[in-house]
Amino acid sequence: MVKGLINKIIPFSFVDGPGNRMAIFLQGCNFNCLYCHNPETINPCNNCGLCVNACHYNALSIENGAVVWNKNACQQCDECIKACNRNSSPKVTSMTVEEVVNEIKKVKSFISGITVSGGECTLQSEFLTELFREVKKLGLTTFVDTNGYILLEDKKDFLGVMDKAMVDMKSFDREEHKMLTGKDNETVLKNIRYLASIDKLYEVRTVIVPEVLENYYNVDNISRLIAELNPKIRYKIIKYRPLGVRTNLIQSYTPSDQMMKELYCIAKGNGLEDIVLL
Repeated sequence: MVKGLINKIIPFSFVDGPGNRMAIFLQGCNFNCLYCHNPETINPCNNCGLCVNACHYNALSIENGAVVWNKNACQQCDECIKACNRNSSPKVTSMTVEEVVNEIKKVKSFISGITVSGGECTLQSEFLTELFREVKKLGLTTFVDTNGYILLEDKKDFLGVMDKAMVDMKSFDREEHKMLTGKDNETVLKNIRYLASIDKLYEVRTVIVPEVLENYYNVDNISRLIAELNPKIRYKIIKYRPLGVRTNLIQSYTPSDQMMKELYCIAKGNGLEDIVLL
């Protein structure tokens, strides 16, 4: 029985795809983005125990060499995450498809679908495929929020039950992308082109990071690419915000509204019809 490593589940979200959606965050990522605002989703817990003493509510313990999280005792203060030195969380749970579907059924009447994010959710594509099959039976839509580094063209079973993807295009420049994430952008670009060709690309996202990235160059070239593929595909241009970010790794600030308007005009001028500033 395949299981998924679940970091957290947000029952209702209006920023993770169309309509009101349940957002499910999986644990584990193949990128190490300098501006990651969920760094606790990057690595699996190695049961070192540093977090146990950091918890003031006795919600963590070590049993048989493994860190155990008591959800009922937890006050969500996140002191455990602050104590962790490997970008992980002791609050990750291993769940079956049936267990996740039971959570979805609790809010089914109030949502239009689910969006699975991470971490990088496509690292667990076998679990996602089984989950999405069951979710489709409930009459709900299935979206993923992905960094695009797992080649999806070969995953036909998964694509058959995935409705749409939202892909992060962090930088158009290969070397800058590698500096930012640890990996180049070749596979990301392949996925964007392929998903657009089969009408499964809902949105492309770019984070604007002043004095770190070539933001104007990126928005210009990424918006040109989207316009070439399908100008109706949404392009979401997102302000960098330091909340949750490991500020020892990156020195930047939130871009101004004026800068965002200028980037919007660049994307609009390149022919895009659906641009969102966030």
